[in-house]
Amino acid sequence: MNDQPIDTGLLANELADFQQSWNAKAPEGLQDKFENGIKEIKALNDTALTVGDSAPDFELKNALNQPVKLSALLQGGPVVLTWYRGGWCPYCNIQLRYLQSYLPQFKAAGGTLVALSPELPDKSLDTTEKNNLEFEVLTDYNNEVARQFRIAFTLNDELIEIYNDFHKLETYNGVATNELPVPATYVIGTDGIIKYAFVNTDYRKRAEPAEILEVLKNL
Repeated sequence: MNDQPIDTGLLANELADFQQSWNAKAPEGLQDKFENGIKEIKALNDTALTVGDSAPDFELKNALNQPVKLSALLQGGPVVLTWYRGGWCPYCNIQLRYLQSYLPQFKAAGGTLVALSPELPDKSLDTTEKNNLEFEVLTDYNNEVARQFRIAFTLNDELIEIYNDFHKLETYNGVATNELPVPATYVIGTDGIIKYAFVNTDYRKRAEPAEILEVLKNL
């Protein structure tokens, strides 16, 4: 287990470095198509659940197909909920590794970290093993919980074609809806109220683990 946070700088820096590298190799016009997709769903930044809202309770299966309920987790302290799009997403894998590196500190601050994804349990197990994750990874099948948090959206036709050329989403998610969650992060207090919300429809932007930790320390 890695007991120390990754020391290569902010998560944002590593994500930006990856984005720059990807942009340099991307076929002409592809970057613009992704940028257009981000702009199309920008309204979700303002309509998603946010600080002060009640978090919907839910029960989902983990990577081992066992049920996990939010209200049960909250009995042990605040819960960090973070959505990722899938194990096929390099930005998600970078974020998950950073979160894993902070896991001992999250626990020391009394928090429980849980990741949610529309990936089927066998796919989320692959993601868990690939990134050596030691926190729960839950299958939000058909984005049912993401929809309750108002962070689910459907890809446009142009992006559906691009995504499915690289990694057919139905294979990962078990449904042909071509729907994804915004990779949002929430901290839920023991009273079920959202204390922190990071929602950014630009999937290349993610909540900083250090910021999450500070929230937990102050609850």
